[in-house]
Amino acid sequence: MKFHKDLFLLTFIVNANCSAAIYWLGLTVNGSSLGWNQTNHCKLLDALAHEQLQLCRRNIELMHSIVHAAKMTKNTCQNTFGDMRWNCSSVEKAPRFTPDLAKGTRESAFVFSLAAAVVSHSIARACSSGELPSCSCAPAPAEQAGPDFKWGGCGDNLHYGLQMGSAFSDAPMRNSRSGSQPFRLMNLHNNAVGRQALIDAQETNCKCHGVSGSCSVKTCWKGLHDINHIAMDLKSKYLSATKVIHRHVGTRKQLVPRELDFRPVRESDLVYLISSSDYCTYNEKHGSLGTQNRQCNKTSNDSGSCNIMCCGRGYNAFTERIVERCQCKYHWCCYVTCKRCERTVERYVCK
Repeated sequence: MKFHKDLFLLTFIVNANCSAAIYWLGLTVNGSSLGWNQTNHCKLLDALAHEQLQLCRRNIELMHSIVHAAKMTKNTCQNTFGDMRWNCSSVEKAPRFTPDLAKGTRESAFVFSLAAAVVSHSIARACSSGELPSCSCAPAPAEQAGPDFKWGGCGDNLHYGLQMGSAFSDAPMRNSRSGSQPFRLMNLHNNAVGRQALIDAQETNCKCHGVSGSCSVKTCWKGLHDINHIAMDLKSKYLSATKVIHRHVGTRKQLVPRELDFRPVRESDLVYLISSSDYCTYNEKHGSLGTQNRQCNKTSNDSGSCNIMCCGRGYNAFTERIVERCQCKYHWCCYVTCKRCERTVERYVCK
């Protein structure tokens, strides 16, 4: 009996260490209430790994951006997976993660990559908006301006965002105490995938100048797509993620596909070590909440359909009355009046 207890404790510690690098997502619980103007604020929270605590003390001005990134990561993950059996609701438990995010699963791969992208995105945007004293707008791009525009404006400072974001996200995995080597390599790889998705999400924004909006001259700068765009890119990588194993390749160990006939892992691939539950039924051991009473779409054929969401168990239908504003009119000047309309909609939930 003692052996089993010790094994359970060891497994718990290993799993906890593997997810320690994203404990900071728990900053949304009490980090928002802090002024973040004193270094002793860093040690008031249990959501920072030791290495992140040190970075917090050295760069206290970044913490507002990091707390914002924690909120954005949670909200974006749940919005992105709202129509899936696993709907990312467990991310709200940070920093006390359940097994779906603590065991090196496909789902943890997505959350690690998204969190790494969002924290760098948040810092880059904070630079261009003037919120951080340690950085400002991005320098003009090295590429030649076109014949019809010139570089100018205030671009998102992606370079600084990546520099400080990677320092914050990756630091815990550089420490051998943050789980076993396979888990640390997996998390570092997935963090890098998230940041590459951020780099790929740059876009050129322009503003016209000229008489009567003629746009005879354009000023352009590099900006970042919104987080939802990046999350959808990472979701497609999640759906095609590669299961890997830690084995010798030449003289050193690497993460390679578990299936020997599978193509090598690419830098753009999300990877995972542990297969996930199907998330159909409640299973505390696997971190599955099940899909009972989840709303589904009767007419859809995608992941949110009743057939897929309910795992073949069927569904119940009910009607709901919705009251909403309608027939709105604008009156000069300056107000809007609307009527209140009622309609009945049919909803479906999984048995």
